[in-house]
Amino acid sequence: MTSPPTGSGPGPVPTATYRLQLQPDFPFSAAEAAVPYLASLGVSHLHLSPVLQAAPGSTHGYDVVDHGRISEQLGGERGLRSLARTAHEHGLGLVVDVVPNHMAAPAPEHLNRAWWSVLRDGPTAPYAKWFDIDWAMGGGQVLLPVLRDRLGAELQRSLETAPSRGTAPSRGTAPSRGYNPQTPGPQTSGHLPSGAPRTPALSLDKLDGPDGEEQILRYHDHTFPVRPGTGHLPLPELLRAQHYRLAWWRLARTELNYRRFFTISDLLGLRVEDEEVFTATHQVLLRLIREGVIDGLRVDHPDGLADPRGYLRRLSEATGGRWTVVEKVLTGAEELPADWPCAGTTGYDALSRIDGLFVDPAGVRRVTQTYQDFIAPDAERPGGWAEVTDRATRYIITSQLAAEVGRLTTLTRRICAEEVHLADHAPWALRTAIEELLRAMPVYRPYVVPGEEPPPEAAALLEQAARSAKAAFKVPAEADAVDVVKGLALGALGRGPSKDEFAARFAQTSTAVRAKAIEDTAFYRWHPLLSLGEVGCDPAHPVTGPDDFHGFCQRLQLDWPATMTTLSTHDTKRSAAVRARLAVLSELPEDWERWLRETSKFARRISSAELLDHNAEYWVWQTVVGINALFNGDRVTAAVRKSLREASLRTSWTRPDAAYEEAAVGFAREVCEGASLYLVAEFVNSLKPYERVNCLGSTLLQLTMPGVPDIFQGGEFASRTLVDPDNRHPLPFPDRPLTGPDPASVVFPYYVSPLSKEKLKVTVVALELRRERPEWFGPRASYTPVHARGPAAAHAVAFCRAGSVVTVATRLSRRLERNGGWRGTALPLPDGEWTDLLTGRQVAGNASLAKLLDRFPVALLAPKGYAAKPTIDRA
Repeated sequence: MTSPPTGSGPGPVPTATYRLQLQPDFPFSAAEAAVPYLASLGVSHLHLSPVLQAAPGSTHGYDVVDHGRISEQLGGERGLRSLARTAHEHGLGLVVDVVPNHMAAPAPEHLNRAWWSVLRDGPTAPYAKWFDIDWAMGGGQVLLPVLRDRLGAELQRSLETAPSRGTAPSRGTAPSRGYNPQTPGPQTSGHLPSGAPRTPALSLDKLDGPDGEEQILRYHDHTFPVRPGTGHLPLPELLRAQHYRLAWWRLARTELNYRRFFTISDLLGLRVEDEEVFTATHQVLLRLIREGVIDGLRVDHPDGLADPRGYLRRLSEATGGRWTVVEKVLTGAEELPADWPCAGTTGYDALSRIDGLFVDPAGVRRVTQTYQDFIAPDAERPGGWAEVTDRATRYIITSQLAAEVGRLTTLTRRICAEEVHLADHAPWALRTAIEELLRAMPVYRPYVVPGEEPPPEAAALLEQAARSAKAAFKVPAEADAVDVVKGLALGALGRGPSKDEFAARFAQTSTAVRAKAIEDTAFYRWHPLLSLGEVGCDPAHPVTGPDDFHGFCQRLQLDWPATMTTLSTHDTKRSAAVRARLAVLSELPEDWERWLRETSKFARRISSAELLDHNAEYWVWQTVVGINALFNGDRVTAAVRKSLREASLRTSWTRPDAAYEEAAVGFAREVCEGASLYLVAEFVNSLKPYERVNCLGSTLLQLTMPGVPDIFQGGEFASRTLVDPDNRHPLPFPDRPLTGPDPASVVFPYYVSPLSKEKLKVTVVALELRRERPEWFGPRASYTPVHARGPAAAHAVAFCRAGSVVTVATRLSRRLERNGGWRGTALPLPDGEWTDLLTGRQVAGNASLAKLLDRFPVALLAPKGYAAKPTIDRA
């Protein structure tokens, strides 16, 4: 990059952000009450989850139903403006999560006026261009996979029992269906659990809508418009006459003819590449930016868009270049496209590098062997990481995303049928080529814009994938289908509506395949060390050496200095403190193996373990160690059930095995509440000294490395949370600022452990420094590694920012302890005298690490004479 895109525009780049999960139980007013406390932490901006009108009862906001208003459940625009005023009075700005890729098809459907219009008026509806619907594939109808049984059975039941035409069930509002952007639950199907009552539900009714009274079709909580002029027809004929086709929920997997978010059928893909759609879906947020209510944006899932770069260019122009970060998952050495006009990513790339510093390379190999030995008795052993990911990817392509692959195949067949030089490729060969290319993609997607030369990175990725894909063909000549699909994906075979659509849709499908296969399936199937199973992490390469970390930071400072960094998000499967503890297992693999086998043998006497496989049991043990089992039974069991369904091995969201799930849940509960609990507590206590080092070290590194640190709610403490919804519960924030020698006393008693107090201290001291001296950390600052000298030099990670502040952290502390400590290892400091802001100690020259780090395993050094605000005691 020749010049870093700071993304700051007319507003300042944040110095640090604090993420709040808004929901009905934590609306704008609750966030406003917490502003004095949050401002005293030292952040510059509040980072809000989506604020537009979402489905009723939504606890996350990603299921938007109306882009034209701020969520009434959260307090409406008046509540948001009040929050902004209070935040601004305390020196805080607002960063808001924007969701351009999708919106919800809620139950009842009339809550989404745009979708309602399409269902009523079909392809001629004014909102038809909003959604990616293949009307030809559906025979002129959009498939709605909401029925609990096949249409014939539902229709027959309704006709037999309906007392009279027009009788309808209660008009009660549907409950929220618990959407999670990364891991869909049963809401993907619209069905009830096994054994639920089957009552007649298809019936005609009237609805008072914004356009007056209209006739509707009801099905349980669902409402559907009746196409004008068809209301007089008998019910079977009426259903056939609509612009939609009501269908059994299981057909979504193979027959769906609209783009959705991953596999969630009630989240509808939006065509924001269309200028009218962009304007309509962003008008409120853009107005609030112009009026100074909103100061920055986080863009959710840009990889789902047809043209992410084009979207970001339009957004940057509309906001005047306001600070914007994108939720982009980078794989391995993949880099964010240099021509994206944004400040950077939301920080998964930083998370993986920081976590990798605290993983022992030899120890993680031993832990992996322990895992494989432990699960060996099971017939369905996962195998190695590469084998697991390949099987998971094939499963997602051929099962969960079969409809998307089918749509790509139809497009390809159409293109080949229209051009003589592409003729004579068998349909099966084209589909196989598509499936194999998707399977072999090493990153989330290529970035191709029809009419432009494909980027070299995209061409190289698809060429690599094509070599692998051709191996699936026994006849070399038939493998030519791979070259056709590759050429279409690169936009290299000319232009045309079908060809342009294929290039965009292949990239969008590739993203869904990768996210579902890796994040939502493989990470739940293969887990020797649970801390490695996070978005952006690569279990095949889990370790970050100090030199690798420095190289990453130097690239960030050069190319994306205003990017976001993070340790926890609403999508991380385990909070930073949980991962910090679990990473210690790589430092004492022998202890872990011995404890695991002894404790498992003891716990296997529990009757509910009879049906439990060893892979699930291993997951339970690491989870209860990670969060502390005592008083956390409900949280653990909920996470167990979700993990088993996501893995889709012996149970799943669409094929639940109740007996197996209850065995796993029962085992987890007895572990959390039974006789083996003391064994967990004893082992956890043995990890605490090293967990402390990892927790404080990762915290200080994130807060002082290049980029804008984001703190997820509660992350200023050693917060131990699991996958959503566990990590999204409202927190009881204090209504007053931190102050005094023990500021932790004014905040959450639940979190105030000795480690939490220390983490709070490190957090506040670092954030205050960033806020008071932004030039030491911002886009124009420098990043210089500082290398320790001595026998234990590899255990220190240190760097200097702008020549004015030095960060020091300890890594792999168990090995350091076992080898005799620092043993004279020193850190050559830049010229001058320095003050450790955590202890007040003065140092200069070659600082002894044994002395510098004798009270804390980290140090934050500022030039002597720097006077920090006395918000928190530094003694």
